Amino acid sequence: MALKVELKPNERIIIGTAVVRNGDQRTSLIIEGHAPILREKDIVSPKTADTPAKLIYLTIQLMYIDGRVAENIGNYQKLMADFQQAVPSSTPMLLEIHNHILNAEFYKALKEAKNLLAYERKLLDHAARNSSLREDPVALAQPA
Repeated sequence: MALKVELKPNERIIIGTAVVRNGDQRTSLIIEGHAPILREKDIVSPKTADTPAKLIYLTIQLMYIDGRVAENIGNYQKLMADFQQAVPSSTPMLLEIHNHILNAEFYKALKEAKNLLAYERKLLDHAARNSSLREDPVALAQPA
């Protein structure tokens, strides 16, 4: 079955281990065969992997793109265990991701890891809001 991908001008996509960049106009590609495919919006780079969930996503992404599971599985397991210990409420999401990894369904694991990214973002935003309130006792004392 072929996959049709619409690309915006200058948008990048990974097909296999190659990065393909679109030209100045919108275009569509029809990709036939079996190769890992990731759109630019779904790619996390080592530079942007600045949170624990992004590091998990990046590790799964590497397993998906280059197929070297054995080289990445140890790091993946450590990151997952550390995240679960720090955020026990994430356990159901982590189990879903892990089940996909066990079944070699790396794209599905990445999709589930996006939920983990959103959950982490929510927790970090909540912590930042609470932290700013504690740092400004005058704001706390003023009536709303």
